[in-house]
Amino acid sequence: MKRTISFMTGKGSLNHNSRKFHAKNTDPNRTHWNVEYCNEDIKDVYHELFDEALKRYNDKQTRKDRKIDDYYEKIRSGKQEKLFHEVILQIGDKDNMGSETMEGQLAAKILDEYMKGFQERNPTLRVFAAHLHLDEATPHLHIDFIPYVAGSKRGLDTRVSLKQALSSLGFKGGSRSETELNQWVQSEKEKLAMVMRENEIEWDQKGTHEPHLSVLDYKKKVREQEVEELTEHKNLLEHDLHDISECVDEIQKEKEQVEKEREAVIKKTEVLEKRFSALNSKAGLVDLHAREYGYYPEEWLPEAGTLESAKSYRKRIFPLLKKVANMIQSLYSKYLELKDRNRKLSDRNMDLENRVERLREEVSVIKKENVALLNVAYDMDRVVTVLGENKVKEAIEVAKHLEQANAKQKIKKRRIDREGR
Repeated sequence: MKRTISFMTGKGSLNHNSRKFHAKNTDPNRTHWNVEYCNEDIKDVYHELFDEALKRYNDKQTRKDRKIDDYYEKIRSGKQEKLFHEVILQIGDKDNMGSETMEGQLAAKILDEYMKGFQERNPTLRVFAAHLHLDEATPHLHIDFIPYVAGSKRGLDTRVSLKQALSSLGFKGGSRSETELNQWVQSEKEKLAMVMRENEIEWDQKGTHEPHLSVLDYKKKVREQEVEELTEHKNLLEHDLHDISECVDEIQKEKEQVEKEREAVIKKTEVLEKRFSALNSKAGLVDLHAREYGYYPEEWLPEAGTLESAKSYRKRIFPLLKKVANMIQSLYSKYLELKDRNRKLSDRNMDLENRVERLREEVSVIKKENVALLNVAYDMDRVVTVLGENKVKEAIEVAKHLEQANAKQKIKKRRIDREGR
């Protein structure tokens, strides 16, 4: 038995992968078949990987504007690196490895065995979420990871970098088609193929042919392979369209949630400001009493009688002095307590103001992403309306065919150029 291997990079819809919501292409009755290997909070993993390096980096900075408050936010809002990467692996397709068939169960077993060695094999790709889906047409595996490198000479000494993470694993890159990522993908395909062979399935690699075939038969076989590849790409495109639709819904929900949080934070800030103002006035009263009873005791101590002895005066005045001393001590303790509470409320107020500002930025980013995704969806609908669904699919397939043909032509030309030298 021979089967193809699909190894794709995904958009990384974490809520979809963990089935916090269901798309149209899932069967909720089979969701309990799915396997969740891990599903950690990505922010917690960022703290685990980068907090110590972030502290070392900030300690070296002499300018405040060069310090990084939150490394997760820096990567999320930046353009150099992605927050995380996702790969999706699949054996065969829905026609020969359907989830509800014996072959599909075998595919799930193979993907499960492959997944168990992934983290150990790729220590610089920190996996924080991984799911085997059996509630869609074909079993497939989602692996979400954060690529990082230690011992970096610039920026944080431990930082996010896909290129450097793969380089640490021995994939050095070369020509445009032989990047670190392409080399790693090929290596992982071979690891999966080894597990397949152990289960008596051969890897059906596209682009190979038998030398004894006639030109006509060879062309026919190539066309059949291209049709299979285009069908696979079409299925992936449909999957991507589902993902886009899901992302739009997800972003809309996140936007509404962020707005609610922002309103709650603003209300809490107003309450804290009122409490802050009240504590300030109380602190002023404590200061006033402390000054009143702390200086010039002759102004408030009673005078001794004309014939009163010092011993009698001391006996009469001592309870009053003790009472005043206790009152001052009590007032001063209360003053310190209020002062500490005042400081904590000030800090809390500042934190809330910063959070409001971050939430405003997140709302702005989400709005832009929402508009971009809606425009993509609307444009796709317009194209389908004008040309028809079948023509759009045909156009996509033709475009992909041309891209593949051009890529093969370039590779062939480079090979000829190298041989000519």
